[in-house]
Amino acid sequence: MAYPETPSEVPPHMADTHAEIAALRAKIETLMNDRVTPAVARAADRAEAVAHQATDTIRDQTERLSGAIREKPLTAVGLAALAGYVFAVMCRR
Repeated sequence: MAYPETPSEVPPHMADTHAEIAALRAKIETLMNDRVTPAVARAADRAEAVAHQATDTIRDQTERLSGAIREKPLTAVGLAALAGYVFAVMCRR
C-alpha cells in the first residue's frame, strides 16, 4: 500500500502519527540550532586555538634549538653522533 506524500492526502487514521512526526522534526531542528550547532562551533574554536598554540610552541622550540646549534655546533654534532650510536645499539638487541 502506497502512502501519500502530502499532509492533505494522509488518511484519517494516520493523521495523528503524521502530526507527531512533524512535531518531533521541529523539536529536533530546534535542538540542533539551539544546542548542538553552537556546541560544535565552540569545540571547533577551541581546537583551532589549541592548534595555533601548538604551532607557536613548535616554532619557538625550533628557533631555540637552531640558536643552540649555531652557538655550539661541535656539541650538537657530538650529541647527534651519540644519539645515533645509542639508537644503533638498541636496534641490535
